[in-house]
Amino acid sequence: MYVYDTLDKEFLSDRTAEFRTQVARRLSGEITEDQFKMVRLMNGLYLQLHAYMLRVAIPYGALDARQMRKLAEIARTYDKGYGHFTTRTNLQFHWIKLADAPDILDELASVDMHAIQTSGNCIRNVTADPFAGATAEEVDDPRVWAEAMRQWSSLHPEFSFLPRKFKIAVTASPKDRTAAKVHDIGLVMKRARDGTLGFEVIVGGGMGRTPYVGATIREFLPAARLVSYLEAVLRVYNRHGRRDNIYKARIKILVAALGAEEFGRQVEAEWAQIGPESDLPDTELARIRAAFAPTAFETLPALSDAFEAAKAADKALARFARNNVKPHKKPGYAIVEVSLKAIGETPGDASADQMDVIADLAERYGQNDIRVTHEQNLVLPHVKLDDIPAVHAALAAAGIASANINLITDIIACPGLDYCALANARAIPIAQDIAEHFRDQDRAEDVGELKIKISGCINACGHHHVGHIGILGVDKKGEEFYQLSLGGSGAEDAAVGQILGPALPAHRVAEAVDTLVEVYLRERSAGERFLDTFRRTGAAPFKEAVYAGAH
Repeated sequence: MYVYDTLDKEFLSDRTAEFRTQVARRLSGEITEDQFKMVRLMNGLYLQLHAYMLRVAIPYGALDARQMRKLAEIARTYDKGYGHFTTRTNLQFHWIKLADAPDILDELASVDMHAIQTSGNCIRNVTADPFAGATAEEVDDPRVWAEAMRQWSSLHPEFSFLPRKFKIAVTASPKDRTAAKVHDIGLVMKRARDGTLGFEVIVGGGMGRTPYVGATIREFLPAARLVSYLEAVLRVYNRHGRRDNIYKARIKILVAALGAEEFGRQVEAEWAQIGPESDLPDTELARIRAAFAPTAFETLPALSDAFEAAKAADKALARFARNNVKPHKKPGYAIVEVSLKAIGETPGDASADQMDVIADLAERYGQNDIRVTHEQNLVLPHVKLDDIPAVHAALAAAGIASANINLITDIIACPGLDYCALANARAIPIAQDIAEHFRDQDRAEDVGELKIKISGCINACGHHHVGHIGILGVDKKGEEFYQLSLGGSGAEDAAVGQILGPALPAHRVAEAVDTLVEVYLRERSAGERFLDTFRRTGAAPFKEAVYAGAH
């Protein structure tokens, strides 16, 4: 992973010292909350319903054991003993005291972490495939390019006050694990026939009040020209993006208004004026790439007799292997996904003790490498097959061995009205009700891949628009109701879901999901996922079943 140099460390130290001064001014009453707001947001500090929330950046979702242990220490010392992993692969502490915020930022800086660009109208944390460097599918390591974008964008003077927040994702595999097509810019790495490395550039995706799947404005951008092309996109957005209306300020609105073809034409014209001198020098790219040099893997047999025997003797391990263990590019290794979706728990939450367990496992069995996924889970990307039984046993002891990755209980949920001042309804209890309803693991495996995503308001932090089943909390005269949508996807086949019908009261949501599942099981053809069946049959049989007898 990338290791901060002297310049990086000095920058973080200076930034924290500056913020400490501003916090002191706020606490003394020298400045008001309104005057302080922009300063705190630029340092990742939000004021929520009950307390301040600090959003910690985890660039491209990668961290090591010492960083995970530091997050655990902060959780114990300054919060209530846990943290919440988000759909942008960041971590949130929800119970922060303002007076402690500078000390927390100092603690983060001590392990090369920060909260910069986790808020505000700037280029936010760049996300990448959590399987980067481990999957045989990728054409290059997307972390290299995500780190290049991080360094280019950090406090970029031209793009620090954009019309609205700006999100970028980069993937290098045919299987999109980043939701690239619903980002402001999605970058899909490819190789031309001659082997040249490049990007498909997708612009104008996003969720929220007006969801869009992004449009491709360049089929192939030579990788060496990435930075100048990003500058061109952002300059066109900065020039024409709406600043008079917060609901129309995202780049997706501009792309929709101009049309993708015209937006692309303007980008190309701007790009021609910028020229290659703005691009990343080869020496800089080489320096960054060296930080992601391939890990030294042992030469191992493709199959592990010990692992196979352990699975045969332990049904729980066998189930874990089926659902949470993924192929690795090197024989004898695997990618292990750690679910933060135990039945009855808050999706995405990890206790300080659980974070310490993950750190220990990464050091002992995972080459000191940990990833965060946009689906609010964790990944140990380099685990020997022989070591999976020990890893599973440690996860089980810590309460984080749920064998449900991509199954119906692997639910994305935002913090909702339990924490967020913007929310209309709670999301966490709905996720817990649904998970409890599908506690039977055999049934969950029979249902197969089914992505449920829940948001407590239209801002869509829970990605409900692209859930196979999306659930949106709405307020109806002071009561919490939930609108269902079907057929969304955040993967390479990205689509915005279709609203099924009138919103339902909270007590009917889990029952409605059960009904949707029964329709799917009745209607599915061999090999079809829930999403495939919905796309074939349309909404009619699902809608009829959910609203049967409703008045």
